[in-house]
Amino acid sequence: MISLLGTRVAIRLFTKWGYGQEIRDDGPTSHHTKRGTPTMGGVVIIASVVLGYGLAKVLTADAPSASALLLLFLFVGMGLVGFLDDFIKISKQRSLGLRSKAKMVGQTVIALVFGVLALAPWLEDENGRPPASEKVSFLREIEWLALPMVLALLLVWLLVTGFSNAVNLTDGLDGLAAGASVMVFGAYTLVNIWQNNQSCEDAAGASCYNVRDPLDLAIIAAAITGACFGFLWWNASPAKIFMGDTGSLSLGGGLAGFAILTRTELLLVILGGLFVLITASVMLQVSWFKATKRFTGVGKRVFRMAPLQHHFELLGWEQVTIVIRFWIITGLFVATGLGVFYAEWVARL
Repeated sequence: MISLLGTRVAIRLFTKWGYGQEIRDDGPTSHHTKRGTPTMGGVVIIASVVLGYGLAKVLTADAPSASALLLLFLFVGMGLVGFLDDFIKISKQRSLGLRSKAKMVGQTVIALVFGVLALAPWLEDENGRPPASEKVSFLREIEWLALPMVLALLLVWLLVTGFSNAVNLTDGLDGLAAGASVMVFGAYTLVNIWQNNQSCEDAAGASCYNVRDPLDLAIIAAAITGACFGFLWWNASPAKIFMGDTGSLSLGGGLAGFAILTRTELLLVILGGLFVLITASVMLQVSWFKATKRFTGVGKRVFRMAPLQHHFELLGWEQVTIVIRFWIITGLFVATGLGVFYAEWVARL
């Protein structure tokens, strides 16, 4: 409700203040009609999550957990980097905000601070579990694949920067990133609830989950899911507001944070499969163009335009058609990921 009502207020205020979206000249020409649409709607998503979680803690008289505070730090911190990027775009009236190096520095600082704290022994609970683990994980920790601290931090950095940029690349059509995020964060709500019900304190055995604070993380996952739902009401085509980098970077960082704190790092590649595909399309496009230009003198493209959603736009697909079909793809990835997660638990019984 905070997101649903707050976004309406943000639309009115951002329009009054002139916080309109600048459109890339090299993007699809159909997007030029969106110039001036209020942006930075991610501010409302972030505020809704923080207020929703805070209200839950007040109503239950329960102290926040270390894992939840770390997740919120990552979520808000990445949003702050995105906010600076959006604000520069608006104040300078250009489609590019922070320089790529400056943005990467900001993402790296937030990611490494999060990683160091999440792996820190002084944040261990009474059972000796820190919020994150140095072991690589898929559906749970892979016992034989423990990393040195430096490599563990490198993995955290890759996940955080990779998925924050992946959601940013996906946020190119009305409602696409918000709708896909609803499903993936909804999946992490279920994963956290299941891990809480099957924790090693309550269900000892080979199938129990040795994670910290899963129920508190479920509250945040549910809050982000609800915030994206409320925002999607106004962001659906034709969008009345965009989330901007403020929203996309925070959502991507949040996804990485959940994967790290729930010991499901590699599972995120399945649950967030749409984000992975869209990022891969950009990497393939750039790599193929550079390779062909180097060896033939003429750069060639795999897609008409990257990211992938713009390729289908140039093929003549309606934006709403692309969004709905990409939502379906996201649903299939999420269903597959949850199915694998549950099947592995059943196999251990």
